[in-house]
Amino acid sequence: MKQVLKALNMIRLCDEKSFWLRIIYVVILNALPMLNLYILKFLVDSVTEGNVAVIMGVQMDVYTTLGLFCAIFLLNRFVGVLNSVNNDIMQQRLIDYISERMQHQSARLDMSYFDNPTYHDTYHRAQQEASYRPIQILNGFMGLLGSLISITIIVMMLATASGWIIVVMVAAVVPSFIVRIIKSRQIYAFRRNNTQNYRRTSYYTSLLGGRDFAKEMRTFGLAPFFRKRFVDIRKALVTDLVRISRRLGVYDSICAIVETAALFFVTMFLIMSAVNGSITVGSFVVLFEAFRRGQSQLTSLVSSITGLYDNRLFIGNLFEFLDLEPTILSPKDAKPFPKHVTSVEFRDITFRYPKMERDVLSHFNLTARAGEVTQIEGENGFGKTTLLKLLLRLYDTDQGAVLIDGVDVREYDLKGLRHGIGAIFQDYVRFYCTAEENIAFGDIENYDHDRVLYAAELAGVDKYINKLPKGFDTPLGRMFDDGEELSMGQWQRIALARQLYSDAPVLIFDEPTAWMDVPSRDKFYKTLEMLKEQRKVIILIKHV
Repeated sequence: MKQVLKALNMIRLCDEKSFWLRIIYVVILNALPMLNLYILKFLVDSVTEGNVAVIMGVQMDVYTTLGLFCAIFLLNRFVGVLNSVNNDIMQQRLIDYISERMQHQSARLDMSYFDNPTYHDTYHRAQQEASYRPIQILNGFMGLLGSLISITIIVMMLATASGWIIVVMVAAVVPSFIVRIIKSRQIYAFRRNNTQNYRRTSYYTSLLGGRDFAKEMRTFGLAPFFRKRFVDIRKALVTDLVRISRRLGVYDSICAIVETAALFFVTMFLIMSAVNGSITVGSFVVLFEAFRRGQSQLTSLVSSITGLYDNRLFIGNLFEFLDLEPTILSPKDAKPFPKHVTSVEFRDITFRYPKMERDVLSHFNLTARAGEVTQIEGENGFGKTTLLKLLLRLYDTDQGAVLIDGVDVREYDLKGLRHGIGAIFQDYVRFYCTAEENIAFGDIENYDHDRVLYAAELAGVDKYINKLPKGFDTPLGRMFDDGEELSMGQWQRIALARQLYSDAPVLIFDEPTAWMDVPSRDKFYKTLEMLKEQRKVIILIKHV
């Protein structure tokens, strides 16, 4: 119940006005049909017993009673329309609200989470269900509230005939309630235990349909291989789900027989009462309809309760993700990052990635000074890129310290630290945005068009951009309309321009010329010489 209340509070915070309107509409929509059922008794009796009805002390003829009946019906329909519009608004706002919460949460977590398969399982479960589980909880809660209102009125009506009718009506639904609870638990356990299989099928789908994989998938003829893997996993998942569904379907059928038997015996009782004159024809119609609706409302009540139980289990996945906390944070008394840096030192660094059995770096030492190009060369797996990650505090060292001007990076404000270090990664990102935006992302909070042009010139990419259809306003990549694709070397220059745009005092280049031609490399090294003169701390990472 705690998870349900937590979800309802999230929905309320998302759009409080729509939340309370929904509750008001649900109360009205469940009270009005019961009121019309009550009016129906008098309408039938007025037709069969003299064309006159007395409702709450007011005498009405059959036509006035019919007008009242239709007026209540019309009011109910109007409220239904308002409820539908309100629900659509609330659902869209809720989807946006939860998506924003998930994006914010994902962006604030440490890089170490992304190295952990358990995190990816948690994120996958939350992502798969975040768009619809909260609204299902709201619908389930509102359904529960509506059913309770209707059932309360129905019980009051049936009590005028016989108390045992109420007992039969309730008892007939109990088996169905038990079966649905069991089904919810089994489906939840199945999906949770198979999270990685579902993630694998998503991965295979991205391989088969993603642009980044298209060349190698076709070159090596890998599509049949991954299609087979996808189909095999899906077949196994469907087989297990069908097995669960068929077994519980048998129990559902037995529940249906019990509910039908209850309907039969109660209807027989009402028929005999009407024949004996114990109740009027109008009372028979109303009591029969009340019992039938009571069964329906109890079934809805069961569905709402089991739905809330089911969604409580699944919504836990969303809250499990949202409750994760980063461990790499700014200290309480964080120091501001210096505008000018004289040295960067890696002192006795030992580090290994989470879940790994060996150190990537062991007692590593290095000092880089302003006005110099400090080169780090080594084979693959030497830990060169890891140094960059430690400097940016994407990870913290297991032993030793990274010092900037003699101060441990863990003492600096985290945002200021990362803003003060310009980095081009070996696996740089190709943003499918305009050329100008791609470069300005180096310091997006301080956009300056002239700085963009200057950074593009330093990176030697300005002449390529100026030849594009819309120049710097041209979207890059072929993901969206009007996009222009670049070569890998040109993309690398864009990434270099993004780094230079940041104008950070510390610059880290991780294999910056891997995709560049000879003229472009010459241009890059000339830029390095200029940056040296500006007294930047420059670290150049190269493979050997």
